[in-house]
Amino acid sequence: ALALVATPALADEGEDKAFTVTGGATVVSDYRFRGISQTDKDFAVQGAVTVSHKSGLYIGTWGSSIDDYVAAGADQEIDLIAGYKKAIGDTTLDVGVTYYYYPGAEKLVPGFDSDFAEFYGSVSQTFGPVSAKLGAFYAPSQSALDYGFGKEDNFYMNLGLSGSIPDTGVGLSAGIGHSFTRSYMSAGQKYTDWNVGVTYTTGPVTLGLSYVDTDGSAFSLTGKNIMKGGVVGTLGVAF
Repeated sequence: ALALVATPALADEGEDKAFTVTGGATVVSDYRFRGISQTDKDFAVQGAVTVSHKSGLYIGTWGSSIDDYVAAGADQEIDLIAGYKKAIGDTTLDVGVTYYYYPGAEKLVPGFDSDFAEFYGSVSQTFGPVSAKLGAFYAPSQSALDYGFGKEDNFYMNLGLSGSIPDTGVGLSAGIGHSFTRSYMSAGQKYTDWNVGVTYTTGPVTLGLSYVDTDGSAFSLTGKNIMKGGVVGTLGVAF
């Protein structure tokens, strides 16, 4: 989701600051997580803040409104992130861990454990105006990932391409991902998701439009197929 929001550092250009702070706020017409709607195909409000050290270490948080079927009636998702990023020429390595926190879920359903941790790693390579990124994500077996088969783990990989048209503010992107294991994160199934999108950035504002789809099927309490393809619009502001 953050790929659609440019986040310039607060440090002045030309200054070698030890720390930089980046962030942004976004409104999306549908919050899709690996192709699965987390908002019953409705709007969501999202925000993010990241503090980075010049060594490559960073911490951050990302949050979004969600529908109540995601985590036992909770209406928020808050991701706590810590990682390390290193650029070597045109190649960038990024590793870290994300803790998914759903405030209030345990109070609404006593004893329900909705929170879980996931490790990630990615390598990206630029080829002129185009960048390719391969990512892998692994969540060890945790009770929050139980989809009726015991404590499942979750393994997911994706490949994304992105680029921009010089001097236009227009960006293009495409991606494909696959869930190799069944867990709560994958709606209890192995499936493939994909997307294509376009963005337009002017100053701190980014407008985006993308098509997201999967080869799976899952239904919310309102009867909507939350894995069915759809168009997602975004409006983001960076700071």
